[in-house]
Amino acid sequence: MIAEDLFDLAPVIPVVVLDDAGAAVPMARALVEGGLPVIEVTLRTPAALEAIERIAAEVPDAVVGAGTVAGAEDAERSAAAGARFLVSPGRTPRLQAAMVATGLPFLPGVATASEAMALLEDGITAMKFFPAEASGGAAFLKALAGPLPRIRFCPTGGVTPGNAADYLALGNVGCVGGSWLTPANVVRAGDWDRIRKLASEAAALRPA
Repeated sequence: MIAEDLFDLAPVIPVVVLDDAGAAVPMARALVEGGLPVIEVTLRTPAALEAIERIAAEVPDAVVGAGTVAGAEDAERSAAAGARFLVSPGRTPRLQAAMVATGLPFLPGVATASEAMALLEDGITAMKFFPAEASGGAAFLKALAGPLPRIRFCPTGGVTPGNAADYLALGNVGCVGGSWLTPANVVRAGDWDRIRKLASEAAALRPA
């Protein structure tokens, strides 16, 4: 699998923050059953790596990745935990080298045309646009499509059910990332039917 393949698996990548690794497997199963097999578990909590391990081991239909990869150690530990892709909020030369070294697909974060062009010089054409809404939103990405037609983006940060379709309608957007699919209170309550419903609604966002 290469990074561009992630764009074709589902229109929305759930961006998940988990405080309890015990919730990882039932949550992942609900997302997959709802039609969203690609799951980004962010490295924002102590439970994240164990959550990735559990999903990788117990939910074979899920494509689980690590998000908020901010340093070389994050990349290495995520790969060891069984992550199948990496997502970073930004890019530094050292972090990029570490992600390349894992052999995993990765989506490096960019917020400007210059950052995107720097990655393009290294042959990278799949990127995360973050923070999407704060950095110009769908209008900004539409403006980039002309001068940078080879790049496809996964906008994340401020993406909601109300604006996701605007992003997905753009030719240079492969998918979006969103945290609305796994609200903390719903996960804590173990309301997997609710997660499944949210996933099903998001899976239907793909333009015809």
